[in-house]
Amino acid sequence: MKTDEEKLERIYRRTDGRCHICRKQLCFGNYGTLGKRGSWEIEHSRPRSRGGTDHLNNLYVACISCNRSKGNGTTASARAANGYRKAPLSKEKKTSNAWTGGAVGVLAFLFVPPPLRLAAAVVGGVVGAIVGNSYEPD
Repeated sequence: MKTDEEKLERIYRRTDGRCHICRKQLCFGNYGTLGKRGSWEIEHSRPRSRGGTDHLNNLYVACISCNRSKGNGTTASARAANGYRKAPLSKEKKTSNAWTGGAVGVLAFLFVPPPLRLAAAVVGGVVGAIVGNSYEPD
């Protein structure tokens, strides 16, 4: 990484600017600013005290209240308290998933017998739309 600003932006974009624990929309310009709307901090998914590192794959954005209330706990338990299992997807991942679902619809149209083609294409398109807008793929 060239600068800390680029590193912050990369971490921020990974979850589309949302807290990876509660999904609240955060403001990039309010990094580390206590008391401002959308303020956030970098959160270690696996705490350093539990063997976590400062590697980018362990760093996520979290609103200050979620980050501080999580403390030394696990991200999985913090997300579960908010009803989530995984971090929100970036815009790039959402778009990628939508294209995959659309491709499924096209393939279904090509390989399904003619009487069922329309239904198969519609189902494939719906799956693509759902997966493309999903925050929690399996």
